[in-house]
Amino acid sequence: MSALVICASKHHGNTRKVADRIGGVLGAPVVAPGEVTAAQIDAADLVGFGSGVYWMSFDPELLRLVRGLAAKPRGAAFVYATSGLPETPLRRYTRNLADLLTDAGFQLAPEVFHCRGLDTMGPFGLVGGMNRGHPGAEDLAEAEAFAHRLGAQRA
Repeated sequence: MSALVICASKHHGNTRKVADRIGGVLGAPVVAPGEVTAAQIDAADLVGFGSGVYWMSFDPELLRLVRGLAAKPRGAAFVYATSGLPETPLRRYTRNLADLLTDAGFQLAPEVFHCRGLDTMGPFGLVGGMNRGHPGAEDLAEAEAFAHRLGAQRA
């Protein structure tokens, strides 16, 4: 199985830590949205798409990449994210990305990986941020376990 992990991680490297753990388990390179081509995505059996969450949305560059993919049959995909706050029922950003990936022809993994990350956006920066120390060792161990489950599903 060939795998690829696409990661947009800008502020504190939170999401990159998670992507590196997932990629390590899957034997997959971790690349930024601007560093990957549609041909590389098409060549992979399993592709991860993730970023930090900014104002209840994934990174704009990641979303542009996914929206730019032609709709056609593709392999499997999974979604992962880090955020300062939990996803709310009013704004299902992971579902939105999953829907875009399905529209592009991917078969979605049934599970999404999501954990807290240091957040210093907006007012949180005034108080030194929230979720200091995250993702921590436990979060990263959970990311590894998630990747093992993905690999087992693909085997």
